[in-house]
Amino acid sequence: MKKLLLIFFALFFSILSFAQTKISGKVTDGKNPMVGVSISVKDSYDGVSSNNDGSFSFETSEKGEKILVATFIGYNSFEQKIVCNGSPIVLNISLKEKFNELKAVTISAGSFDASDKKRATIFTPLDIVTTAGSAGDVTGALKTLPGAQQIGNQEGLFVRGGEGRETQTFIDGMLVRNPYNTSVPDIAQRGKFNPFLFKGTSFSSGGYSALYGQGLSSALVLDTKDLAEQSETNLSLSSVGIGGGVNHLWEKQKMSAGVSVGYFNLQPYYALVPQNIHFSKMPENGNVEVNFRKRMNKNGFLKFYAYTNNNALGLQRPDINDVDHLKTAFDLNSKSLYTNLTYSGMLNANWNINAGASFSGSWDKINLGELRNDSVLDYRSIGINSSNTLSQGRVVFTRYTGVLSAFRIGAEYQYGWEQSKFTSFGINPFSTYQFADNFTSTFAEMEYYFNAKIVMKPGVRAEYSSILGKENVAPRLSVAYRLGKNSQLSFAYGDFYEKPDRRYLFYTHDLNFEKATHLVLNYQRIHNDKTFRVEAFYKDYKSLILTPLSSLSLVQNPSNLYSNNFDPTNISNGGHGYAKGVELFLRDKKTIKNCDYWISYSYLDTKRIYSYYPSEVQPDFAANHTLNVVFKQFFPKLMLGYGVTYSWASGRPYFNPNQPSDKFMSDRTPDYNVVGMNANYLTHIGKAFTVLVLGVSNVLGQNQIYGYRYSSDGTHREPIGLTASRFVFVGCFMNWGVDRRQQQVDDNLK
Repeated sequence: MKKLLLIFFALFFSILSFAQTKISGKVTDGKNPMVGVSISVKDSYDGVSSNNDGSFSFETSEKGEKILVATFIGYNSFEQKIVCNGSPIVLNISLKEKFNELKAVTISAGSFDASDKKRATIFTPLDIVTTAGSAGDVTGALKTLPGAQQIGNQEGLFVRGGEGRETQTFIDGMLVRNPYNTSVPDIAQRGKFNPFLFKGTSFSSGGYSALYGQGLSSALVLDTKDLAEQSETNLSLSSVGIGGGVNHLWEKQKMSAGVSVGYFNLQPYYALVPQNIHFSKMPENGNVEVNFRKRMNKNGFLKFYAYTNNNALGLQRPDINDVDHLKTAFDLNSKSLYTNLTYSGMLNANWNINAGASFSGSWDKINLGELRNDSVLDYRSIGINSSNTLSQGRVVFTRYTGVLSAFRIGAEYQYGWEQSKFTSFGINPFSTYQFADNFTSTFAEMEYYFNAKIVMKPGVRAEYSSILGKENVAPRLSVAYRLGKNSQLSFAYGDFYEKPDRRYLFYTHDLNFEKATHLVLNYQRIHNDKTFRVEAFYKDYKSLILTPLSSLSLVQNPSNLYSNNFDPTNISNGGHGYAKGVELFLRDKKTIKNCDYWISYSYLDTKRIYSYYPSEVQPDFAANHTLNVVFKQFFPKLMLGYGVTYSWASGRPYFNPNQPSDKFMSDRTPDYNVVGMNANYLTHIGKAFTVLVLGVSNVLGQNQIYGYRYSSDGTHREPIGLTASRFVFVGCFMNWGVDRRQQQVDDNLK
């Protein structure tokens, strides 16, 4: 009996021993061992955690085909089929880090993202309106970022040795033909759009996406807000005008609509603050904005936006050629319209569509001429009636191929119309210039994440212009690699094309696209509300427009471009140039309590031969050194905030006709030095949430000189500078609907 029991137990333990399967191995992240990883047989209680060296070992009584699972927080889970039959199983497991928008590396070469919800936010809409000296203008605030020049006598973003027209503005993917008010001689004009219209702002100073084109230097991409947060009414009163609007959110929160109006007249302000320029008609502007948002279905969203304005002014200056008897006169009446209709939604589980249509138009009436000081007789000699419109249709399909990876393909069509009529004494047209262009483009781009550390974005864009009768193909590539938890390295390359300025296309169509090739290398570190980035770049310009006009004739009288003696056959793409430099950016929202500050520095080395330039020189819109220091602080208990901005730039070249040809553009303006300040106070007036704002530009009243005007014989000159020593803005902004004080506090303290 004892022998039978011994045989039974021997067989029993032998069976148990046979049933146990030993599973062992090691877990790494591809390079280093991982400790604490949970390894188990799925749907069982058998498992273990990895040791300090990543090793693990356990036994299971499960039989047959099973699934082994390895999991660790922040990493993708690992699963593999195994067969439990008593034979030892040895596995080397490699876990890949799980990544999302917050963890994944991002393309940062040449790009500043400014969204209120985006990862690694650099700039927000609130930053724009609270940046001292910006006067609430998007462009004014972006000029404090590296790469942008401090240009005070022309509107636009002048980026890395490029003209203002080389930066294109896009709203919801659609090109804006005229984002600024019509140009006025030697006075920079504001942008047309309210920064709080947008939920996101992306400023790319180089190497931007293949989804956008026709900008040699950079792209400013603006995304409008979705549904209104709540129904509200607002009113604004300021030293320059009045405005108001309403937004209504329907109860089911699937649709919202709003309208706002504004009227601005500087006559009361200029009556109190003397100006350096005599305005025969004070600047006056009226505008209307309309928006409509609707959630079409579970995944679809429809947006409509429209903006129109009317701008008028007149100014007079002593004629530098005859200051005792004559004045030059400039009168402007301008109208503009911009509309934008877009739809976005999922076609199925993998494909998304973004489609849109837009229209931009400007209609300007300009009178140029002279007035005699001792007579009311008007001697205006030239009138310019100008109109330009752009109609656009665009569609982009996106295929999602992973957590963040995506493939985009799309196309767009633009129809542009340009016309300028020249008249004598405002009547009897003597010259009419006009042309139309059918512009088409296709593009494709892939954003592929190899893992949380490496992302690559190759793309290509092809364009065709009917007015030129030519096409271009522009390859682009961006790569980013995460060096550590908080730092990364990015590289961008790309070719960028732009049609010649319309003033040349009025005369000849036998031209080609202008071209710039960008190389950008960027290092960025973001940690604990501190951002540091350094970026080096190189731009190679080719096929720039070169004109036959002498430098003196064009500088002294730009209308010579429209002269009957002008020979258009000599306009060519013979210009070229380069721009290279290094930029630094530091932002700190942590060190000083309730304080946010940033410092940006740009070094630029650039030369070009183009336009009327007789040789390759540094252009008159480029400074070698630019520095900006922006400081903001908010006191929650007092509901009070203030800001200070200091901007400095080294002197820019200017044309002096008294210099010999080998000294062309060798003179320099004085350095640019400006201090701006602002303050805001959050309170209530009745039931209205109210923000009181005070802003002062050029606080110290320093004399800023942007260049010089010379007489025809070169014997007299006068500086081009500010219209007044300083500008003071006082505003009261009231909102009925919800108390936004806490939201404003949170935004200021983020």
